[in-house]
Amino acid sequence: MTAIGWAQIALILGLVAATAIPLGRYTAAVAAGRVKFLAPVERIFYAAGGVDPARGMGWKAYTLAMLASNAAGFLLLFAILRLQGVLPLNPEGVSGQSAWLAFNTSVSFATNTNWQAYSGESGLSYLSQMAGLTVQNFLSASTGIALALALSRAFAAGGVKDLGNYWADFVRITLYLLLPLALILGLLLVAGGVPQSLSAYVQATMLDGGSQTIPLGPAAFQIAIKQLGTNGGGFFGVNSAHPFENPTPWTNLLQSWAILAIPFALALTFGHIVRDIRQGWALFAVMMGFIVAGVAIVYAAEAGGNPLHLAAGLDPVMGNMEGKEVRFGVPLSALWAVATTGASNGSVNAMLDSFMPLGGMVPLFLIQLGEVLPGGVGSGLYGMLVFVLLAVFVAGLMVGRTPEYLGKKVQAKEVKLAVLAVLVLPLFILGFTAVAAVLPAATASVQDAGPHGLSEILYAYTSGVGNNGSAFGGLTADTPWFNTTIGLAMLFGRYAVIVPVMAIAGAIAAKPKLAASAGSFPTHGPLFVGLLAGVILILGGLQFMPALALGPVAEHFVLGAGKTF
Repeated sequence: MTAIGWAQIALILGLVAATAIPLGRYTAAVAAGRVKFLAPVERIFYAAGGVDPARGMGWKAYTLAMLASNAAGFLLLFAILRLQGVLPLNPEGVSGQSAWLAFNTSVSFATNTNWQAYSGESGLSYLSQMAGLTVQNFLSASTGIALALALSRAFAAGGVKDLGNYWADFVRITLYLLLPLALILGLLLVAGGVPQSLSAYVQATMLDGGSQTIPLGPAAFQIAIKQLGTNGGGFFGVNSAHPFENPTPWTNLLQSWAILAIPFALALTFGHIVRDIRQGWALFAVMMGFIVAGVAIVYAAEAGGNPLHLAAGLDPVMGNMEGKEVRFGVPLSALWAVATTGASNGSVNAMLDSFMPLGGMVPLFLIQLGEVLPGGVGSGLYGMLVFVLLAVFVAGLMVGRTPEYLGKKVQAKEVKLAVLAVLVLPLFILGFTAVAAVLPAATASVQDAGPHGLSEILYAYTSGVGNNGSAFGGLTADTPWFNTTIGLAMLFGRYAVIVPVMAIAGAIAAKPKLAASAGSFPTHGPLFVGLLAGVILILGGLQFMPALALGPVAEHFVLGAGKTF
């Protein structure tokens, strides 16, 4: 590790922290309907949908509206992918996806997972990239933020039945938050060398006289929203390691910032909505603490190099550069790996399959912790608030008082729903992994033997259930088994968490808001920050450490002994 490397990491995280303050305040204003510079356009959408933005919705109506919008998005994308071979804007004549792959891809982008069992430049037309994936990148991100705002309102008021209007939240987030940010970032990426073109692919003649196909396409603006919306799906197969998706250290800085900007800002948005910014800063501190710790572990593991390379006499000064881009190096690859998995983004600028065992374990573990550090746009905040309820429940047990948070008593119903939401991840991650690890149809897709092969399977289902979308590599995922089971994993990982979270929102909103007393446990200071971090870490450790011990931990000790499988 070097001082320059840490300076690069500090610069990006510093920009995230600095922009979180105004962006968090602005998002709270959007949520309250105080931002109106596109009011005529907003009214057109309401009129077209027959929506009264002032009409509130209870948690059931809000959830059903969300499910309906997501189902419509899934069906539209499925049709585009199946029919792309006969649709326009297809200069390379790409054929339609198979039913299995189209199902997997449609679920993936509708749930903000963006898992890709295909290579973008060879598997999709321009129309599919723009009208299919880019549109879903906006809609799935708006969905997550809307749900987080609804839960935030539940803590802000007492004795209410409605959580806001889903359609109004959905439209305002898209118009006033995501579109302006994506437009600005997209233009900056174009200026940085990212293509934005409808031209056909270019045939270039190489120095040896051979021919090479250079893919182009409308990449820049899809990449902008894929990062800002923590979507992560790559326009090109190797994602943000591709020189057209991420050509320079400056574009890398912009995209690294974009991955983390909104999730961290939403923590402060929560503070503004509940009228106690200290609560937002407490969540922010937990999120940032885990990010810094994760980067330190990954950076140390990768900078230390590969023992097998050292034994072969290779120069260790660059660290483990296998699978990494020279233009980014170890520190920026380490930061991206932690940011993309902590933030439920899933894009990569280095190949995780080539990381050292401990370097690869941290991204895997961050997803398994629920991707609340800082989590996806919206999903990270409402996931974090689930852990907050469990943390205050633990605190209440320790002091013998009924737990409460922001003046709302946390009782048996809320705790049961919170536990149900938390148990979704281990149930489906470990369940699907256990079956795939012994099923011949699944193990035939695994590239490596031993612990690393188990890590490839475990990571695939962790990424799917956690709605992350990144891949460990080495796994042939475009098979009926993995397309179907990972598709189901993404559905359960998204909606089996959302429904209990929204039920919590409904129950919390209906409770009266009590004034703080001398016996109230403060939830904005260092003691609570430490308690919340401990609850997150212990729950993740208890659920997933046995599986991690059989995968990356075992591989670490084998590799440390100078052996391989």
